[in-house]
Amino acid sequence: MATLVTLTPPTPLEPMLLAAKQERLFAILRDLKRVLIAYSGGADSAYLAWAAQQVLGDNCLALTADSASMPDAHKRDAERFAREHGIRHEYVATQEFENPLYSANNSDRCFYCKEELFRVMENVAAERGFEALIYGVNKDDLGDHRPGQNAAKIYQVKAPLVEAGLTKAELRELSKLAGLETWNRPASACLSSRIPYGTAVTKENVRTVEVGEEAIRALGFSQFRVRFHEKLVRVEIDPAELPRALDVGMAQKLVAIFKPLGFHYVTLDLEGYRQGSGNEVLRPH
Repeated sequence: MATLVTLTPPTPLEPMLLAAKQERLFAILRDLKRVLIAYSGGADSAYLAWAAQQVLGDNCLALTADSASMPDAHKRDAERFAREHGIRHEYVATQEFENPLYSANNSDRCFYCKEELFRVMENVAAERGFEALIYGVNKDDLGDHRPGQNAAKIYQVKAPLVEAGLTKAELRELSKLAGLETWNRPASACLSSRIPYGTAVTKENVRTVEVGEEAIRALGFSQFRVRFHEKLVRVEIDPAELPRALDVGMAQKLVAIFKPLGFHYVTLDLEGYRQGSGNEVLRPH
């Protein structure tokens, strides 16, 4: 089960505004009638799947990509959440690793991942009579580097959270009010995002990252990333937890984790964890 972190309390949100946005989301979903949901089990897609189930019942189906880029722990969390909240849930096989444009790992890698998922979902919708594809992008995501949003446009995948004007903070607050355990689940991108642009993405190197991250989680850290740089690993730990990671004894434990995985050098990033650090090479300095 994924470790949860205590987030800094956001600025108090207006209850009436939150309620209005949730009702707007429910109305949007109701109009879609029968939907397939791209569902990873993260905070956003979990809330979207819960909302769709509230409105549409069995006329919604959450689909999770059975991909090497999704950690097994996240798959278990996704299954558990769907089961506990009565959400219909299935896996679909995706083959993005077979696409050389994906494995080349250029800055548009995410486009080819989402293109593959949405293509598979489109086929499922046609075969089983679903009227719309939806995914859990929120209003705050629109300004980030997210090529997958271009794939969504091509396949006409709708973004109900954006249509309802919901931000990340609002989604977490609504999830908390609904009693969803995902309200404070840490943000988590796919394992392929741990591989720097220009280094080929393979099932082997994302598996190496996954094993390393599971070992760090077992040490009790909450928010972190393992960044793969060929024979060097760069470990990002949340700044709040960084003092513990900087302990000499802990450093030895990290070395003991990563040297057997094939890394020659084990490093700790002194800036700590920050979301999307792999995109820093795309920004002008």
